[in-house]
Order: sequence, then C-alpha cells, then structure tokens
Amino acid sequence: MNPLASASVYALTLFLLAAAPPARADEAATLPQSQTPPPSMSLTDAIAYARAHKPALRASLARIEEQRAQADVPRAQWLPTVGATAQIFAATANNTTGTYVAPGYLDIPRVGGTRSVDSGALKPYAATFAGIGATQEVYDFGRIAAQAAAADAAVDVERQRARAETLDVTFDVEEAYFAVFAAKSVALASEEAYGRSRAHRDLAKGGVDAGMRAPIELTRAESELTNFDIGRLRARGGIALAQSVLAATVGVPGALLDAEPAPPTPAEMPALGDAIEKAAARDPRLLAALAQLKADEARTRAVGSAIRPDISLTGTFSGRAGGAPPSGNGATANADGWLPNVANWDIGLVVSIPLFDGVLRARDHAGAAAENVRREEIADLRLRNIAAIRQAYAAVAVARSVLPGLERAVVAARANYAQADARFKAGMGTSIELADAEALRTHAEIQLVLGQFDVARTRAAFGRSVAEGA
Repeated sequence: MNPLASASVYALTLFLLAAAPPARADEAATLPQSQTPPPSMSLTDAIAYARAHKPALRASLARIEEQRAQADVPRAQWLPTVGATAQIFAATANNTTGTYVAPGYLDIPRVGGTRSVDSGALKPYAATFAGIGATQEVYDFGRIAAQAAAADAAVDVERQRARAETLDVTFDVEEAYFAVFAAKSVALASEEAYGRSRAHRDLAKGGVDAGMRAPIELTRAESELTNFDIGRLRARGGIALAQSVLAATVGVPGALLDAEPAPPTPAEMPALGDAIEKAAARDPRLLAALAQLKADEARTRAVGSAIRPDISLTGTFSGRAGGAPPSGNGATANADGWLPNVANWDIGLVVSIPLFDGVLRARDHAGAAAENVRREEIADLRLRNIAAIRQAYAAVAVARSVLPGLERAVVAARANYAQADARFKAGMGTSIELADAEALRTHAEIQLVLGQFDVARTRAAFGRSVAEGA
C-alpha cells in the first residue's frame, strides 16, 4: 500500500489502541482467532448495557448508597439509648459507700456516702452495682437537623458525580462504536484496492508473457500487490481491534462486540448559545461542584450548631450495696456489699449548655475559608466549561467542513484512477503511473472514512461537554 494510505490505517489503529480501556488492553492486543462472527449491538443498546454493567458506574451507585446510609447517622440521635451494667469491686472506701464506674450509655446518680476520716485507710470493702437505664433526646435546638442537612448534601454530591461518570462512559461507548464502522470502511477500501491491484498484476503478467510489456512492469505490479495485501491484513486486524475495544468499553463478557450494519446518524447541532445555557443547568460536573459548596456550607452550620444547648431525658433503675461502714449510725448492707440488693430509681431532665469551645470555633472559621475556596473553584469551572463547549463546537464545525473536500478528493482520485487504468490497458501507461493512481484513490477513500469518523467522534464529544442525555 502506498505510504499515504498505509499511514491512514496506522492512524486509526493507533487511535483504537489509545482508546482501549486499561483493564482490557491485553485483550485488545491479543485478538482472538475464531472465525465465528461476534455478537452485535445497536448504539442505544450498547450505551444501556454499559450503564447497567460497568463496574465504574456500579461503584458510583454504591457510593450514593453509602452516603445515604451516612445521612441516617445524625438522625439516629433521636432514638433512645438503652444500656445495662453489672459491676463488682474490692476497693478502699474513704468517703464512699459504693464503688462503680459510669458507662457512657447509662447515667448513674450518686447516692449516700461513707464516714469521713482524718486519713485514708487501706482496708478493702466489697461494693456491687447492677442497673439498667435509658436516655432520650428531647430538644436539640436544631443541632441534629444541621448535621442531617450536611449529610444529605453529601448524598447529592455523589449523585452528581455518578451522572458525570455516566456521561464519560456514554462518550467512550459512542467513540468505540463509531470506530468499528471506520475500521470496517478502511478494511473495505483496502480489500477493493487489493482486488484492483491483483487484476493489474494479472494484466501485466499477460502483457509480459505475450512480449508486449517489459518485465519491470510485472515486478512493479507484484510489489504493489504485496503492499496492498499487507495493507488489507492490517485493516482486517483493525476491525478485530475495534471490536475488542468496543467489547471492553461496553463491558460485555465476550472478547469482541460488533456494531450493527447501519451506522447511527449523529444528532444535529444546537445553537451554541442555547447549548451553553442548557449545559449550565444540567452539567453534572458543575452541579457536583455546586453541591459540594452546599455540603461545605451545611457542614459549617453543623459545626456551629454543636455549641447549642441540649435537653435530654434520663432514667435509671439500679441495685447497689457497699460493705464500708456508713457515715451515720446506720447498719452496713447485708452480705457486706457483695449483693446489690439496695434498690434505687430515678428519672430526670438534663439541660446541657456549652458556653465556649475554642476547637469548634476554629473549625467554624476553617469551614468558612473552605467555602470561599469552593466558590472560586466554581467560578473557574464555569469559565473552563464554556471554553470546552466552544472548542467542542468548533471541532464539530471543522470536521464537518472538511467532509465536502474529502468527498471531492475521492471523486477526483477515482477519475484519475479510471484514466490511468484505461491508459494501462491500452498500453499507453506504465505500472508506475497506475500504482500512483491506485495509491491516491485508496488514500482518498480512507481519508474520507476517517473524516466521517471524526465528525461522529467530535459530535459525541460535544454531547458530553453539554451533558446531553444526563
């Protein structure tokens, strides 16, 4: 194949290699040798399958569910806390009748005391305690609601990130899908070029055998035929490579996936102004940044709410006993404090009023600073998104503007080839002239294929930039 045409095949092959997902790059490089036609999908089905089965999208959905579960954590503070404990100690008893520790889930009121002494004694006494109790939030002055709002905002951040991931997967599928059609068209042009070259070789051989042409005509024709044969083999490999990339991008179990025979028509382009306006309202990357700002603001409010008062209800039923002598004339507990047989119960309303917490105040200031950073990042993202949309729009316009010229080049190259072929058959032209015309035609046909692929690819990239289908 002529170097120009061969370079076109190489360009498409390199693109396919670059587009292959890393997880399946080994499959794309080692192509299966089976002659069984691979299964095919329409573009709509391929996108739907990828959205349902790609691990990256499933991970995004899992992160949304994780954040939803995290959002239930602050609301759980409205549920009562119930706990029980049983304790036994051997300890000194200097001004205490019973020894116990207070677990975090149980409020234990202090009851009674032992006699006071001038100096502590080291004699141990038994002390036992058993109790069950509960606490219930009564009024939190909006603290829990602020924490829940911050957690809910984090759910929306993950939801927008999942939408952005979906857009990326959709573009990858579209790009790989159109690459299959391009590879097939390149292969068809290569096969046709090989067929014409073989016919020329046979004609040259007949002329040489008849003594009407110089032997160099045959050797040149044989050389060109070999080059076109190599080119068609590479083009066939390009089809398998494109199908392998498509299978990896869609996420099907098989190594190859084919596109349906008729290529889908790229959607019409909207007006640039309308596209920018709509993208601002639905672009998941921008919406994710806005959701992150909202989450930061809610988190700052939640930090500030931690210093608000709190009202809770507490109640405990307990049994206790201490073996130490009491401070008055009362008798010591039966069993010398080894059995918690002295019952008590309590119910109370507890009001907690934090007055100052320097750490919370510093965290509040840090949150406000983070919000300012996020606002500046959003402003920058808006500008970069608009620039990206304009560039994608211009890329589509350029790709489409080139097509008419490529089509004219194909028409001219075919006409040039027809003249060279007629001259060669009439004995007026040489194999060199015919080979140049063949190479020019093949190169023009492949360039047209690549131009059509570029239109489809840039249109898909524009769709991603304006969040079409999001």
